[in-house]
Amino acid sequence: MAENTLEAQIDEWRRYVRGRQVVSPADGDELEDHLRARIEELTDSGLSADEAFLVAVKRIGSLDALTREFAREHSDRLWKQLVLGTSSPDDGGRPRSLLIALGWAVAAAVLFKVPALFGASLEHGTFYAANASLLALAPLAGYLTTVRGTNRRTIAVVTALFALGVLGANLYLASSKDDVSLLTFLHLPIALWIAVGVAYTDGDWRTGPPWMDFIRFTGEWVIYLVLIALGGGVLTGLTGAALNATGVDPEVFVFQWMLPCGAVGAAVVAAWLVEEKKSVIENMAPVLGKVFTPLFVATLVGLAVTIVVNGIDVDRDALILFDLVLVVVLGLIVYGISSRDPADGPGLFDWLQLGLVKAALLVDLLVLVALAMRLSDYGFSSNRTAALGENVVLLVNLLWSAWLLLGFARGRTRFAVLESWQTRYVWVYAVWAWVVVFAFPLIFGFDVSNFRLD
Repeated sequence: MAENTLEAQIDEWRRYVRGRQVVSPADGDELEDHLRARIEELTDSGLSADEAFLVAVKRIGSLDALTREFAREHSDRLWKQLVLGTSSPDDGGRPRSLLIALGWAVAAAVLFKVPALFGASLEHGTFYAANASLLALAPLAGYLTTVRGTNRRTIAVVTALFALGVLGANLYLASSKDDVSLLTFLHLPIALWIAVGVAYTDGDWRTGPPWMDFIRFTGEWVIYLVLIALGGGVLTGLTGAALNATGVDPEVFVFQWMLPCGAVGAAVVAAWLVEEKKSVIENMAPVLGKVFTPLFVATLVGLAVTIVVNGIDVDRDALILFDLVLVVVLGLIVYGISSRDPADGPGLFDWLQLGLVKAALLVDLLVLVALAMRLSDYGFSSNRTAALGENVVLLVNLLWSAWLLLGFARGRTRFAVLESWQTRYVWVYAVWAWVVVFAFPLIFGFDVSNFRLD
């Protein structure tokens, strides 16, 4: 039993090292040999397997420090990985080339424009608004299944989830009221992003560690996507100016072709950057998390004081805004958890994260109180019910996260317990998102007079 536990710990350590692509597979094997040799020496001296593993890891040193050391000693390797995107022999032959990424990016652009051939309007129609997340995320899922060598069973599950998304987006498209359509627009991307996570984690989508990898992927993907968007904004401005200078109206080309096709293609390219360059620029997200955590604590405390002093007008826009703030904060918390070395003990940043969770809890409770007052006065509507459900879902996560973080900061709870809680809770978000997409149009009705099957 102890031997199995030790191998599981070494496997987790190996997974973390292999995620640092600056450390080549050969380097990782060498480090693992050193680790096993130290563990053997320590167990021979009388330590238990668990104690020997912890001591050996500490003696080898911080993995982040090792990564920095390898980056300094092998800067040529780093830049080759950054520019050329070379694949390692340890990838098992899985294709990760730029050509595959570009192929899926082009496929995403083509898929986005196909509905226009059948009369769907990008400017005035509701089809693109309802199906935007499907058109953007389906090619991304396809790319991940290609580069990660996803098995057929997982591909079938992902395909079924996206087919469910097609049904949810279009079943009530012609008849849904505006507020219900907006809820579908906001919740379908959440459900589909978790479907992307199933593609990313492949056969391990039922276990926790692969979902932590996907959370790290998500954080890096968002950063790369923002950087691409900033560069794309400059390119769009220059293109529009150049067309204007030649007397050509740029509006149709820029807004009908360049921006939408570039956006869906960028989703795939950003994923390629994360997969091929992981750990080359991977430290951006943890650094940003540490910078913004205290700032968000101050922001949430100020927001709570404002709500107490001035109250909150619980209209649709306010509910979306407050829930968006809480979701961003929760993402910051979860990514902070995913990006740390599991072998590290509690520190100052963990107390900062605990403060962030408590501030988010305070805001969530105040919003729930305001919602309860609004519901008692005006009853249940689709927006208020969705906001109530979302805030309860967030409240449960924040409450238990606060308890686990407090236990970890005081040295009473293992960090793995906190990780496991966050990865298991992913499915709660998925279930709630699908409930809103499918059940809310039925519960809160739709315009029967506009209903049609064509």
